Amino acid sequence: MSIESSTGENSPATAPAARNFIVTLSCTDQPGIVYAVSGALLQAGCNITESQQFESPETGTFFMRVAVATEATQAEVWGSLEPVAQAFGMQLDVFDAERPARTLIMCSKEGHALNDLLFQQRAGMLSIEVPLIVSNHADLRPMAEFYGVPFVHLPVTKDNKADAEARLLELVTEHQIDVVVLARYMQILSNDLCRELNGRAINIHHSFLPSFKGAKPYHQAHARGVKLIGATAHYVTTDLDEGPIIEQEVIRVNHAQTPQQFVALGRDVEGRTLATAVQWHAQHRVLLDGTRTVVFN
Repeated sequence: MSIESSTGENSPATAPAARNFIVTLSCTDQPGIVYAVSGALLQAGCNITESQQFESPETGTFFMRVAVATEATQAEVWGSLEPVAQAFGMQLDVFDAERPARTLIMCSKEGHALNDLLFQQRAGMLSIEVPLIVSNHADLRPMAEFYGVPFVHLPVTKDNKADAEARLLELVTEHQIDVVVLARYMQILSNDLCRELNGRAINIHHSFLPSFKGAKPYHQAHARGVKLIGATAHYVTTDLDEGPIIEQEVIRVNHAQTPQQFVALGRDVEGRTLATAVQWHAQHRVLLDGTRTVVFN
């Protein structure tokens, strides 16, 4: 629908603003997929601005991510692609590229990962919106208040865990949450909650698992003389700390550094790795391939 200029009735109508969408799809690899998708997007008046694809040799699955600019609506783009999706048996999604992912962050007492996410979001470097923070401790409430984000203290004990998780899911629904981020949240989620949040919950942990478990993993690593430390960001599954990996980073350390320096370096790399994983998820760059991920970064 065109809009008349306010400068006079004979002024030319303002052209509809271009919209940006992200199309992601997966299906069994077969000839003609790219041709069919490109033709459907052309039919919807889309200009392809970015396109990446990958065929998984292990599963025989074809993955594709396409960024488009168009004057068409999201529903019109979907409608043009739907016959193609049906013909090829695709898992198809069309996302508004300009809509920040609504992100619920969970934390406990350590604030480094939370601070990295909130700082980058405020600085415009992370395409997320954070409507609230949930924690099983009240320690990080001042940080949430500093960034102006509502803070929900939701204590968890063995006696109230089911009720606490039910309340968490209520908050996810109430705030229309797209992704839950565990920013050093030191509670194990139940299998039921993991299944409920499948593909939309991201966790961060140090890279020493399974060698150094439990308390003070950086001190354990220091005692064993490790030369690399790092972090792993992955989707949460019922297999503890073994979900599909989104991003990993490592840095070198040496014998002259103290356990405290290991901890400081580890916190830094954990924050960076988690923020990168969240960004890629928010930009719809991560597709699941069984127990692995395809990341179009």
